[in-house]
Amino acid sequence: MTIPRSIVFVVAVTASAALASPPAASSAERPNFVLVMADDMGYSDIGCFGGEIRTPNLDRLAANGVRFTHFYNTARCCPTRAALLTGRYSHQAGVGHMVDDRGTRGYRGELARDSATMAESLGAAGYATGMSGKWHVTHNLGKPREGIEPESRTNWPVDRGFESFYGTIHGAGSFYDPVTLARGEDYIERDRDDFHYTDRINEEAADYVRRHAAAGDGRPFLLYVAHTAPHWPLHARPEDIEACAGRYDRGWDALRETRHARMKSMGIVDPDWPLTPRDGRVKPWAEVTHPEWQARRMEVYAAQVEQLDRGIGDIVEALQETGTYENTVFVFIADNGGCAEEITAGWGGLSIPKETHDGRSVARGNDPEVMPGDDESYQSYGIPWANASNTPFRFYKHHVHEGGIASPCIVHWPAGIDVRGELRTAPGHVIDLLPTFLDLAGATPPKEIDGRPVESVEGVSLAPAFDGGDVDREAIYWEHEGNRAVRRGRWKLVSRHRGPWELYDLVADRTETRNRAAEESARVVGMMAMYDAWAARCGVRPWPLQQSK
Repeated sequence: MTIPRSIVFVVAVTASAALASPPAASSAERPNFVLVMADDMGYSDIGCFGGEIRTPNLDRLAANGVRFTHFYNTARCCPTRAALLTGRYSHQAGVGHMVDDRGTRGYRGELARDSATMAESLGAAGYATGMSGKWHVTHNLGKPREGIEPESRTNWPVDRGFESFYGTIHGAGSFYDPVTLARGEDYIERDRDDFHYTDRINEEAADYVRRHAAAGDGRPFLLYVAHTAPHWPLHARPEDIEACAGRYDRGWDALRETRHARMKSMGIVDPDWPLTPRDGRVKPWAEVTHPEWQARRMEVYAAQVEQLDRGIGDIVEALQETGTYENTVFVFIADNGGCAEEITAGWGGLSIPKETHDGRSVARGNDPEVMPGDDESYQSYGIPWANASNTPFRFYKHHVHEGGIASPCIVHWPAGIDVRGELRTAPGHVIDLLPTFLDLAGATPPKEIDGRPVESVEGVSLAPAFDGGDVDREAIYWEHEGNRAVRRGRWKLVSRHRGPWELYDLVADRTETRNRAAEESARVVGMMAMYDAWAARCGVRPWPLQQSK
């Protein structure tokens, strides 16, 4: 791995250890960071992880970088964002569930003040900081429909270290007319008639790269690009949907088998790991009553991913134009596994509009009589296609079996990674990205931000794995809605809410089909104790939560 001489790698020894203090690297030599995150995207969707969805820009980044095949999120959008931004587990960062206040420190639905964000930490190390896209780590919204910010705003991006921000404060909404669209400190309206949020996120990100270069700012930069695609609703441009027409007419069974075969040939999954059975709630494709509508759901979903990839190409082009491409660490991940949520007509709330921007009624719910894609529909791709998106794993978003938490991860850095197209099996987690960036920047996690003390990061630097080295850590932990897990080395202990503990050897059986709990009872007891100690330390509470003030 070729590294500027002044950058010093520091390997964290345990998950709770702080990084050592390397010599400061000069601004001219420190890398830039572009972090792109997809929303509700399955492990096998993009081309370089086995999918048939056309993602040439991500595929090129993977071919010229490395792919981490055992990288993890937290199974849900808000907790993943909190953990990603702070390098701490989501409960420690104040977002143990979603963005509503459940009365205890780990469930305030707001980023904790004693957790420094990625922008605050790198900003303190001399980085410029920009963000484009979905924030979703605060309930501090004010009255977004009226364009009124909260009276006391403490947790918007501009309050937590980002010098530049364009995007949405809330977590979901129409791609044609998103609620809580903001620039900097102010709510704004969509700015063009052909508005599509995915395009605008990428355009603003590419513009940030160009503006930073044009301003002559000598600082390296962090750019966080947080997409809402391909999260529901199924909203894509007609020409992008047309490009996917007919691709899914063979159905989800054939898709899962084809993807699995491709993943095995690419080395993404081991040939000895069996493809999990089709979800028991899903009919065989031959028995489906509305095949055209079902195929259309996946066509629109694929179109959303292809649109996202096209915009990533625009960001890469901006990096090349400005001479920052070679020394930019470009990371792509997803915030959770494929989403099996089936939208019904009764769904409501801030995320789901009753009308389009120009006053037409929106048909809400997965209705086979309404083809999805335009702004007059509000649908999801549901259980069958989420099952395919998460090939070859079990379960979905919300769950902490592999289907809910396994994320594709691409790391591309021409100036710092010599190898091309290789796979890395070292386990990583979203809490590791901030420590990795600080490591590569020759910086340490701050002990205070603007006079307020901040706690240590929990993640470790993944930089040693870039060239095939080891990442030394004790374990990785999860909890979401009572779904629990701990991974220590090759072993993973996991349970669904109210279910028994299961034990899997992820080297021999990552698809979690051979439960080893009965024959490894001592290991189960030991890992249960590890989980209990972690949960107590991080403020995890039993599910369902009881309100506590």
